[in-house]
Amino acid sequence: MGSLKKRRKAKINKHKRRKKRRMHRHKKRTWQK
Repeated sequence: MGSLKKRRKAKINKHKRRKKRRMHRHKKRTWQK
């Protein structure tokens, strides 16, 4: 149970990092919107 929770957290962190990088690439477009 504990290990599964840890794994889930890591997955979320990975997704967040990917989103952040994407925003950085298109900063102007996001701000305009």
